[in-house]
Amino acid sequence: MSRSSSDVQRSKGMPVLGLGTWQNTDPEECAGTVATALEMGYRHVDTAQAYDNEAEVGDGIARASVPREDVFLATKVWIDNLAPADVRETTERSLEKLGVDAVDLLYVHWPARAYDPAETLGAFDDLYDDGLIDRIGISNFEPAQVTEAVETADAPIFANQIECHPLLPQEELRAHCADHGIEVVAYSPLARGEVFDVPEIQAVAEKHGVSEAQVSLAWLREKDVTAIPKATGEEHVRDNWASRTLDLDDEDVARIDGIDRRERMVDPDFAPW
Repeated sequence: MSRSSSDVQRSKGMPVLGLGTWQNTDPEECAGTVATALEMGYRHVDTAQAYDNEAEVGDGIARASVPREDVFLATKVWIDNLAPADVRETTERSLEKLGVDAVDLLYVHWPARAYDPAETLGAFDDLYDDGLIDRIGISNFEPAQVTEAVETADAPIFANQIECHPLLPQEELRAHCADHGIEVVAYSPLARGEVFDVPEIQAVAEKHGVSEAQVSLAWLREKDVTAIPKATGEEHVRDNWASRTLDLDDEDVARIDGIDRRERMVDPDFAPW
């Protein structure tokens, strides 16, 4: 059942393993991590207006000897900026900070506060039509909101970025996205470090002689989920990258699927669930 690393580098143009940059706010560390990851082989970088590091991410991309057209770059519009005029203004500001003419994917960060399906997604459609974004994404959308977004936007909804990991597998939401042809992108794919202490994941890691992080990322890949683990030090960036060559067998996947612990790491008061 496993897909070899040579088969999983891109899904509809999006590399299936990316670099997350949440909380990476030290300017030099952020830019250096992005550049290091790109030189290592990463081609997918994820940021957001709320991360307050778009300029540093852009600096890292500029430092790397990787052509801009080879980098899949995603950012997100924060919940205070989802009124149509604000969508336009803040996205243009994001592009300026990133030092690019367009991003490959722009997400609605949460369906909250200033979010109005028709007005917000209409503004995203305009950005798409004007060539400032290549794809429209949503983030933290539950099934009913996914359906509403699909029915509201003129351009296709490309991806839904959600918390997803072995402790929060999101089976129903993943199936719903698949039914609508929407890619699933996992943030916090290592459950903010909790996967390192899960016996089932530890056992699979020991079997293959790899880290628990690699096991979790390979498990997500088996579920057709793109993962964007946050990492700063080169060692962690490299370890996550090595997960591409780890093939889990049916027994491994079943063992992880059988974990009976469920835990959500991100649960703000404005969340839709």
